Amino acid sequence: MARARASDIAYERILEMILDLRLAPGAFVNEQSVADALDLGRVPVREALARLAQDRLITVIPRRGTIVTPLSLDDVLDMFEAREAIQCGVAYIAASKATDDDLATLRALISNADEARASADHEQFLKDDHAVHTFLVHMIRNPLLQDAADRLLLYSVRFWRWYWSNRPARVEAMLSHSDLLAALETRAPEQAEAAMRRHLHASSQLVQLLF
Repeated sequence: MARARASDIAYERILEMILDLRLAPGAFVNEQSVADALDLGRVPVREALARLAQDRLITVIPRRGTIVTPLSLDDVLDMFEAREAIQCGVAYIAASKATDDDLATLRALISNADEARASADHEQFLKDDHAVHTFLVHMIRNPLLQDAADRLLLYSVRFWRWYWSNRPARVEAMLSHSDLLAALETRAPEQAEAAMRRHLHASSQLVQLLF
């Protein structure tokens, strides 16, 4: 098995720090401090930060330094717009391609998310909801769409973790996927697409009301 490059290791670890808010939105990133914290050299850290800048998770400000990309309402609405463009299509395709095994797995993942939702455990719900969306994307077996959707879902995880870190957890902000599952189980592409669109619209509207 090929040994992981130091820059790949740095990328994954810094990405995790961004997603779990150890590196919060707007925070300055000191290359040497990060290298010391990860017990890695500055070169792989620099390469990892360059990749994260391409992912729009890191922003380089000329003559000021490097920061974790901040979150604004406009940015979040752009994220929802992009998610709608991609994930509604994913839901449509998934309804045509889903196997019985796919649906059994998805059903279990949605059940986990519903349990977390019922207990108002926002962190567990975030993880379970992410698992639902990620598995749905991989059901379509299209690497190009998977890459685009997976990146968007990382933005979503970061946003919701930040969002709930600043506000009390609210069950009504933890949306169910029951309508989507019903459409997928009946192999109904149009209904699956519509269910995903309703899900994303409801989520976006909640954010605009509470941001």
